[in-house]
Amino acid sequence: MPMPGYVFRDGQPIPDSELKEQPQGVRPGSSIDMTRVSTSTSSAIHTPSSSTADGDHPTDSHALAHADQDEKGAAQMNENDTVKNLGWNQHPTEVPDLVGGLDNEELWTLIRRFNKQMYHVKATTAPLLGGLDLEVADEDEFSPDKLRANVERLYMTVIIGLMGFGKHIARLRSWREPRRTGAFAAVYALAWIFNLLVPTFLVTLIILIVHPPSRSILFPPAPLALVNSSTGGVQSPTAGVLGSHDSATGAPEKHKGEAVEQEASNFVSGIGSIALSSATGKHEQGDPDSDPLNKSVPDPTRLAMAGADAKRSAQGGTPTEEHDKTKQPMENAMWGQMRPVMHTIGDISDGWERFANALSPTPPFPTERPRLVLASVLVAGLAVSLFTTSAMVMKGTTAGIGVGFFSDPLVWKGLAWLNQNYPNWQKLLEIRNSLLKGVPTNAQLTITLLRIGEANKAPLPPPPSSDQAPSDNPASLDPDEVPLGASNDEVQSAIHADPAETEAAGIAAATAAGADEKPKHRHGQHILSLFKGTAKGGVETKLGADKVRAKIGSDHAKNHLGVLRKASELGPSGPVDFKGRYKGHKGWINISSAAAIPCVSWSKAASDGTGGAVAETIAKHDKQVAFTVPVPDIKELKKIGGLGWKAKIVVGWATGKTVADGLEITDKEGNVWKLTAIQYRDELFNRLIAIGGQKWESW
Repeated sequence: MPMPGYVFRDGQPIPDSELKEQPQGVRPGSSIDMTRVSTSTSSAIHTPSSSTADGDHPTDSHALAHADQDEKGAAQMNENDTVKNLGWNQHPTEVPDLVGGLDNEELWTLIRRFNKQMYHVKATTAPLLGGLDLEVADEDEFSPDKLRANVERLYMTVIIGLMGFGKHIARLRSWREPRRTGAFAAVYALAWIFNLLVPTFLVTLIILIVHPPSRSILFPPAPLALVNSSTGGVQSPTAGVLGSHDSATGAPEKHKGEAVEQEASNFVSGIGSIALSSATGKHEQGDPDSDPLNKSVPDPTRLAMAGADAKRSAQGGTPTEEHDKTKQPMENAMWGQMRPVMHTIGDISDGWERFANALSPTPPFPTERPRLVLASVLVAGLAVSLFTTSAMVMKGTTAGIGVGFFSDPLVWKGLAWLNQNYPNWQKLLEIRNSLLKGVPTNAQLTITLLRIGEANKAPLPPPPSSDQAPSDNPASLDPDEVPLGASNDEVQSAIHADPAETEAAGIAAATAAGADEKPKHRHGQHILSLFKGTAKGGVETKLGADKVRAKIGSDHAKNHLGVLRKASELGPSGPVDFKGRYKGHKGWINISSAAAIPCVSWSKAASDGTGGAVAETIAKHDKQVAFTVPVPDIKELKKIGGLGWKAKIVVGWATGKTVADGLEITDKEGNVWKLTAIQYRDELFNRLIAIGGQKWESW
């Protein structure tokens, strides 16, 4: 099996016969034969699957990633065997168009949200009824941080979508666009006169589905924050300036989609007591096995319950468990119901994303088939509606109610027969496996795009980031193209910040700052600074003790080394070599993809950055390679925190530094390799799940 360190005289992979003789992985401390010679080529990675029509690819996602596309980007045109760097660690303006038919900003928005959504994946051999992997496992465990991610997705997809729909209705009702509203009113009146309201509605839907240009004609787009939901006219965005087009507040953003993501985060942070746990990022499944700092920090999510108990005590109540026997059972019941709630929210968001991707497909997924499937269902409904009267609808409805009420024994017998003869009948009836079969969620779309880069040895660069605040300048907008029935001056006044209000806000802020500088108002700040300084000293003491404990052999202390990365330690990382630690030692995580079977390894030295074997370095210092794992042998990948979730809160508040997180890799034999303090951890995770032929399941 080709591992980092192999040198091939003819540049070809090793023969299949020799692959069978090699072990599945290289264990720590084992040596690597540097003189193995190849004389034939090996077949590509193949993972058998019973759910795909194409035997060469386990899922539709893998097949699309390797398919030839008419329109190609830079990530689809690498003809070399070495890994191509398409702009990692570079300014976004220097990055070429990566995927044909998709803007880089839209691609990075998908990847950025994918990074927040994916925590833990496992390889599965189960049949894929929908043809795509990365479905959420039924046994997926609940955590407040996952709940937060799902509610944020709900806001960015469903809530923003419904908000846009409501504002379109307000625009139509306002008659500020008289020609459009008049046309709608005329068509409605004619349909009502001839008793064709339902057929007319269905025909309109079919046109909107089959002919995408009709959508902008019937419903001209306008910036969401610029439309008043009550009057349908122009309003000044709540952010004071129109800095983004697709956000509810119109807040400025550095990169496309960030304003909506920040709105979603603030939306979650304002929800009740369970969302308090989500807002603090509680995710105990990703905590390290042992974290003394985390154990010594109180649980902030108990503050809500503690506050309620304090109020009851002040009113003469007895909130202790000895007097209130319902407290613990009710708390357990509430938290026990959060798992199905989380799954329901995720399913709603998934369904919305699938419909959106069916109506507006993104390459490389098919562009016509999903729309035609949806339209065919409506065509059938249209045919039925032409011959159905209101009396028939009432008769059918009342008959259905009667059958459902009085045929309970027959219903249960029918369900028992279905469960016995077709165990998966309920799964087959789900819309994702029937009407929307093969249509991806945004996560499934993203992993397909990541696989395109890996199939062409051109990994997609990570989304750009910047420490600078977004500009207060309004986003580009042509007032003449805003179909809101407003004058140019009204639109310009709305999208730009009012200078008088800006000046007044500045004066108010300066006045408040001056008032805060008075000594009599600084007692609270002094106390807070004292606590913050004490906490910072405690954090530094704990982490300093970990360095001593690590030197004497403590494995838990080794995993904490480097979690607070210094500025001097930051530097270029990826797409082949990623800075990270193994058992506390500084080094590099290398992904070798030049051979027939890609491998991931850790060594104290970086490779040449081409994705080939770490030839010269490992040949001279073979012992520097701690482990090597063939990517097809990976069965589980799990993101883990550099510190526990409570410790992260304290460290972030006291030091203002970012905690470097880690990754656990588990192979088919159950061996686990824990990598910590990884720079570009999410990008390493994305490369590992996209480069192999596994079918993944999200946990």
